[in-house]
Amino acid sequence: MNQEQFLQQVYPYIGGQANVGRWQASGDKLYITVKDRSMVDLASVRGVPGVAAAELGRSRLSITVQPDSQEELYMAKKGNYDELAKKIIALVGGEANIANVTHCITRLRFNLKDESKADTEAIRSTPGVVGVTSANGQYQVIIGAEVTQVYEKVAAQLHNLEGGSAAPAKQEGSFVSRLIDTITGIFTPILPPLTAAGMLKAVLAILVAFKLVDSASSTYQVINFMADATFYFLPILLANSAAKKLGCNPYLAMMLGGILIHPNFVSMVTASKETGDAITVFGLPIYNATYSSSVIPILLGVLLMSKVEPLANKFAPKAVRFFTAPLITMLVVGIATLCVLGPIGYVISNILASAINGLSAIAPWLAPTIIGALLPFLVMTGTHHALTPIGINNRMTIGFDTIIYPGQLASNIAQGAAALAVSFKTKNMELKELTSSTGITAVCGITEPVLYGVTMKIRTNMIAAMVGGGVGGFFMGLMNTKNYSGGSPGLLTLPSYIGLDAPMSNFYFACAGAAIAFVVGFVVSFILYKDPVEGQENA
Repeated sequence: MNQEQFLQQVYPYIGGQANVGRWQASGDKLYITVKDRSMVDLASVRGVPGVAAAELGRSRLSITVQPDSQEELYMAKKGNYDELAKKIIALVGGEANIANVTHCITRLRFNLKDESKADTEAIRSTPGVVGVTSANGQYQVIIGAEVTQVYEKVAAQLHNLEGGSAAPAKQEGSFVSRLIDTITGIFTPILPPLTAAGMLKAVLAILVAFKLVDSASSTYQVINFMADATFYFLPILLANSAAKKLGCNPYLAMMLGGILIHPNFVSMVTASKETGDAITVFGLPIYNATYSSSVIPILLGVLLMSKVEPLANKFAPKAVRFFTAPLITMLVVGIATLCVLGPIGYVISNILASAINGLSAIAPWLAPTIIGALLPFLVMTGTHHALTPIGINNRMTIGFDTIIYPGQLASNIAQGAAALAVSFKTKNMELKELTSSTGITAVCGITEPVLYGVTMKIRTNMIAAMVGGGVGGFFMGLMNTKNYSGGSPGLLTLPSYIGLDAPMSNFYFACAGAAIAFVVGFVVSFILYKDPVEGQENA
């Protein structure tokens, strides 16, 4: 008996599936939120096969599963990604309604051709779905930690998206919303290699700091180049994801990224700087800049490719289109990127880095404080990934980020602490278990479960998260705390504040900022939170 079958046995006694807001499995319990508690027949629920006990709180039914049914029930959940993916696809309007889909750490991010065809309420009540939100042209289905497994099944069932080079659907909404959607779609797929590279750097920094590895050893050099590979070849990674988002051939885009970091081009630039001899192509000058670890130049190049490639396919003679369309595309886009777009992107990157340095010199506390306080609202709308390119560009150009990641670290820690404070104070056992589990996840860097399960429902927790995140961000900004390698902001990525050639005080400031955010968030939440009386919402 899988979870769906189990729930089908329970539904008749709780007012049917339409009366279910959401459900969550934790340990030996299933928690079902009901819209109308008067429709629950508690005695009948207790008689369902596999149910050891059942209790009804304000609007939440807690079912204890019998030990001999638990293993089968939870194994079924883990192996039921195919069915969940199939159901989600159907409820968002079917395969024909999906223009594109990506995923981040906890969400499936759909670009739908007609969002009105999606059955949002049915998706929200689907077992395995935490929540649904729509913002900036994306329809986001929040899954949680198992989003990668669900995405793989969704992608496998979407035959019309195979190849990744289909023309994107026309986007609706304002320019800002479309820009955020594009940025999110480009940077979200490359978060795993960026996280892996950042954590490798952090591990290496710890090994060196504790003198377990010598910086002159081959072990150090091997781990170091393993981590550097992602950053050095970043233009190629970005080219792939940008091409899929913008609707051009990802392999031609990766070729363009390879052009920008080819060893021969790098050698020519080095020689040109030494001798003063200009590099030209057909008489057109090429700017003396190299693009390894760069962000903006390749994005501009792929944007141009998304315009040139359709024209090349349209006007190339049909008999030789297979040969001539890629030739025209790469010749035009390659030269334009080397001569014009690459230099423009290079200059923009440096201007942005200089502006960040200027802000850090004048008011280093400002941006981390704002981000620390307001990040929960950005996560609600899914726009927090629009901050990612700024943090990446900072690390690629000046070697560290003092703006984005410190504020995000403080916010995540504070939000988790606020939930943990509720778990200590509440007498509601269901809420205690929910806040303890999601609070721990949040302080480790994943906040969607606590945001949608606790923070958005308990106003005092939102206040505590904002105050704790703001104060923690203020401290780290004031200390000019530097993040060197990214990762999901939380306790597990604190080593990313250890630089190979940086003083350990930077790491200590990050730890202190995280501690301040935790203490302030916990204390404010503990003071403000009160268990609501029956029939009232928490204020």
